[in-house]
Amino acid sequence: MKKLLALTMALAMSLSLAACGNSGDQNAPGSASSNGSASTSQSDASTSTGDASSAGDASFTTVEEGKLIMATNATFPPYEYIEGGQVAGIDAEIITAVAEKLGLEPVIEDMEFDAVIEAVKGGKADIGLAGMTVTPDRAAEVDFTVSYATGVQVVIVTEDSAITSVDDLFAEGANYVVGVQRNTTGDIYATGDIEDAGLGTIDRYSKASDTVQALVSGKVDCVIIDNEPAKAFVSEIDGLKILDTEYITEDYAAAMNKENTALYDAVNTAMQELLDDGTIQSIIDKYITAD
Repeated sequence: MKKLLALTMALAMSLSLAACGNSGDQNAPGSASSNGSASTSQSDASTSTGDASSAGDASFTTVEEGKLIMATNATFPPYEYIEGGQVAGIDAEIITAVAEKLGLEPVIEDMEFDAVIEAVKGGKADIGLAGMTVTPDRAAEVDFTVSYATGVQVVIVTEDSAITSVDDLFAEGANYVVGVQRNTTGDIYATGDIEDAGLGTIDRYSKASDTVQALVSGKVDCVIIDNEPAKAFVSEIDGLKILDTEYITEDYAAAMNKENTALYDAVNTAMQELLDDGTIQSIIDKYITAD
């Protein structure tokens, strides 16, 4: 009888312990039956990309989990252009290096240039890299990272053009038609310096290549554009040249959403490290050789 009672008690204790064990498993994070814990974990994962080791292990969020989405306009060689159906160039390599530092997958979205800042502001892209110059108006809409390159705006003309110097655009009685890519700094500066001053007309195009074609076809008298794509266009199209005098010098940086400060800090730190260790300069040197 004692044996039977002891066996009964042992069996009861065993069942009780088993039930406790099952209860612990159900409450483990990620368990299918642990609604509160699993729900919180999944919600966090939808926005958190993890930790940025280069930003002092500060957590950050991105538009899409595990990815760093870059908005660009791939008509600006050598900074960004299409090659083999993919966006290539300086900015494409920089975003890859930054994403690697942050443990993310780089994703590049090609769009109109004047949509890049809107994509960053509207939360459709994490970062805008498009050979973009830092200006006060843009800085009011987005935060800019450390500058990673210096750009020079130049003027392209036909070889037989009456325009022989940048100064000709500002001469008394000047009345030239100037081609620019819409919302670029070439557009911004030319609008103020030439159109608003009554010294000419600005023709705006959605792509840099369209402005150059307008010059070739005689629709515009000159094109104001960054020096590097200018050299690429002139090397490909006969009968064009770049004026010796520069129009303006400017700094390029990445545009980021003002509200996502954690991601900004992580990206900015990563870019500074890539500048300090020479990675960004080596990328630029691959595409731009010293004259």
